[in-house]
Order: sequence, then C-alpha cells, then structure tokens
Amino acid sequence: MKLPNVDSAVVDQEKITGYLLDPAHRYGASKARFFAQFGFRLAEWEILANALRAHAGQHEIARSKESGYGRRYEIDGPLDTPDGKRPRVRSVWQTDEGQLAPRLITAHPLEP
Repeated sequence: MKLPNVDSAVVDQEKITGYLLDPAHRYGASKARFFAQFGFRLAEWEILANALRAHAGQHEIARSKESGYGRRYEIDGPLDTPDGKRPRVRSVWQTDEGQLAPRLITAHPLEP
C-alpha cells in the first residue's frame, strides 16, 4: 500500500532547513552529513523536500501504526539524489487526527 494522499504530502521548510540539513542540530547533525554527501544543500532545501515527497510516492509503506497524534507510516527504499546515487532511506510520515494530508516527521539512512 502507498502513502494515502501522497499528492498533498506536506514537507515543512523548517523540518528540512532546521533539522535534516542542519549540521549544528543536536539530533539532525548526522542526518545533515548523510544527506550532504549525496549533494543535498541547505540553500536548495526544496530539492530534498521534493525528493522525500517522491520517495513517499514511489515506495510501499513498510510499517504503519497509530501514534498519540494520528497514523504514522514508515516508507523504506532508495532516494533519488542530486549526485545520482540512490541510498536506501526511511521516511516517516504522519496523518494527524482530523487531517487528510500526511506530513513529514523525519528521514534517515537505512543500513545497507
């Protein structure tokens, strides 16, 4: 099964610039280093946002569970990157209670 309402998936700029591509973020620094090695850049944050939306649309849901805030989905698979490599990542999305559009929670590399 694919992510429901993937066409309306939300990726907040702050999630990308203040977390996934922020080398100084307490929890996101290792993710920032990972994404940077494939050509993702803070100044062009939309490229990662669009790649993660595409990732959610290309791959099946690996796991789904109810959180205290809504349904959470984990999607595993290769991510298209600026340098053409396709590392395996997990993107995590959540559809909040009362909402239709899923929003990005996080993304991180999967072990090879």
